[in-house]
Amino acid sequence: MDKRQKLAAASIGVALLVLGLKWLAYHVTGSVALFSDALESVINVVTAAVALYTIRIAAQPADANHPYGHTKAEYFSAVLEGALIIVAALLILRESWEAVFQPRRIDAPGLGLAINGAAGVVNAAWSWLLIRAGRRLRSQALVADGKHLLSDVLTSAGVLAGLGAAWAFDLPILDPALAAVVALNILWSGWKVMRESLGGLMDEAAPPETLARIREVISANAEGAIEAHDLRTRHAGRMTFIDFHLVVPGHLTVSDAHDICDAVERALRADVPDALVTIHVEPENKAKHSGIVVL
Repeated sequence: MDKRQKLAAASIGVALLVLGLKWLAYHVTGSVALFSDALESVINVVTAAVALYTIRIAAQPADANHPYGHTKAEYFSAVLEGALIIVAALLILRESWEAVFQPRRIDAPGLGLAINGAAGVVNAAWSWLLIRAGRRLRSQALVADGKHLLSDVLTSAGVLAGLGAAWAFDLPILDPALAAVVALNILWSGWKVMRESLGGLMDEAAPPETLARIREVISANAEGAIEAHDLRTRHAGRMTFIDFHLVVPGHLTVSDAHDICDAVERALRADVPDALVTIHVEPENKAKHSGIVVL
């Protein structure tokens, strides 16, 4: 089990712990806002389990049916997570709408808020770790899970502040109103997670800063070539696919041209982790006098 899978497995345990704390807070208080917060944690448990499953699939090596590997599997986890978040938000909106017409007095608010606050601290620490590790390990599933938890943390903070005000000023109507605000925030969070993941599924190009680095590496390491053009990139999970045309002098042997390609590939893989490079070699009469000039 690699680091990605270990983190995903640990996320299930953390999600169960946070769910238990938030459900206890709801049980103690009867608050609709705390119920909405606990319901989102149910989604966290499901998505953490899905993330582990898809990360295991993504870790499988390329095979005859998937010659480019299985890394896109992580995007399906993120899309499913976004969809489940939206479903949870709609359920919360329904619950809050009903509570508007039947406001409930909050029981033991101090204890409930303290328990929910402890759950928020756990979530905050784990979301920070997941986002940081996910970016380092180039795992879309871990980053998506971390961003969702971060949204959960912000939601919980808002709920705590609002319920504190409802308790202090004896305004029970604030409880369902806060639940509705939580639901709208969750909807926005779910949409952002899905939007980022769909970009990967649609073979979105590498980020501008990565493209700039790729151009610099090709220019600095293709000694003996003339130019490179028609550069294309796409990313799939932790993999970055790079392909371009490399123009070389017509008098070069196949072996010499191959050596130049090897040097460029080594440099790209050193600078862009998990890069898969494809180079199409062309003679000098195919030069477009545009694209990447070799230094």
